[in-house]
Amino acid sequence: MTSARRPARPAYSAYPARPSWAGRNYLLLTGAAVVSGLGSSGALVAGAFAVLAAGGSATDVGLVAAARTVPLVVFVLIGGALADRLPRHRVMVAANTLNCLSQGLFAVLVLTGTARVWQMALLAALGGTGQAFFSPAAEGMVMASVSGSSSGRAFAVFRMGMNGANILGTGLGGALVAAVGPGWVLAADAGAFAVAAGLRAFLDVRAVPVRPGGAGLLADLRDGWREVAGRRWLWAIVVQFSVVNAVIAAAETVYGPLVARERLGGPQPWGLALAAFGAGTVLGGLLMTRWAPRRLLLAGMAGVLPLALPSAALAVPVATPVLVAVMLVTGVSVEVFSVAWMSALHQEIPEEKFSRVSSYDWLGSLALVPVATALAGPAQDAVGRPAALWGCSAVVLALTLAVLCVPDVRRLTRRTEPVVAAAGGPGDAVSQDPGAAEQGAAGRGPAVHGTGGPLR
Repeated sequence: MTSARRPARPAYSAYPARPSWAGRNYLLLTGAAVVSGLGSSGALVAGAFAVLAAGGSATDVGLVAAARTVPLVVFVLIGGALADRLPRHRVMVAANTLNCLSQGLFAVLVLTGTARVWQMALLAALGGTGQAFFSPAAEGMVMASVSGSSSGRAFAVFRMGMNGANILGTGLGGALVAAVGPGWVLAADAGAFAVAAGLRAFLDVRAVPVRPGGAGLLADLRDGWREVAGRRWLWAIVVQFSVVNAVIAAAETVYGPLVARERLGGPQPWGLALAAFGAGTVLGGLLMTRWAPRRLLLAGMAGVLPLALPSAALAVPVATPVLVAVMLVTGVSVEVFSVAWMSALHQEIPEEKFSRVSSYDWLGSLALVPVATALAGPAQDAVGRPAALWGCSAVVLALTLAVLCVPDVRRLTRRTEPVVAAAGGPGDAVSQDPGAAEQGAAGRGPAVHGTGGPLR
């Protein structure tokens, strides 16, 4: 008797194949970022309405927002130094836990009707403190969870998921605030932080090399500063974005809503423009999964130039369809820069110093934003809103063109060989091999995301 022949396995699967580079750590990190992004973007809407529901004014809303930003600026350098001394995944889990507790208490106060503005400001400050320790520890971890030639594509996919979660979370947050109130949205955010902490706790860190503790926090911070100051391309772009982020934040958070109210017909056109920007970031991430530019920072700086367009469009002001198109293009360009920038950092910065360098990047990205938003009103009163907006565009263009004059920015090349510092210091460790393969950034071994600041 002949045995029945087993049917051949079909050549297709009912489910799409997982990319070979999407390992366990990558999936955990991406899942955690999507979950926390959904919660946090909804909580931004809920927090503002919670302040107003408690009897606060527009000024109180701004004060609560500032209460979150100030500790983020104050503690981010310490967070970076600690993340290079301690296991980074534990710093991330601890920061997520602090955010979960602060948002949970915030939700309880709002749901019980006992919230006061000072209490909400204090809890927002605790959330900012958690973010200050989380961001440097998380920076680059996604990049290091995949091997060299896939790192750029992996980061682009990660950014797509994160940006998509932010878009969906903002829309859901607004709808849920209207349906059930801000307290339940804040409670959902606390739950999202708990889930994210749980996912990150399961990261496999057995291959992470043990890092020496160093001589102390201050010594570590000085060492991190030397890493930044010794690389011309790095400090030039950090200085550039300290100003670029500030003027764009002023244009889009202060001038944009005013132009929409007075010239475009109300908040709906501005909301549509912001949604187009979010859609552009997703499209930009999709582009960067297919494109791996060899001249990383040259391509990144080309992506920065369109950031001058939204301010110019508001200065005219253009019709709503044109503004929407401008914001869509800007969203795409932001992602081109973000992926190129993270690929460059991942390639050039030693793993054991990555969080310290990242903390200086975050500090530069955030430090001037409160100053610029505070001065936006007086600047408008002094020169008029159109002139102020044209000035924002001019600043973005001038600084970007100035950075393009830095030779290291134009020459830094994607490579797969390990970084070798030149005799002149870390700033000269720039690949100039015109024949380097157009592949992803070199894997630097397990490191532990975040792109600094509002745009990165």
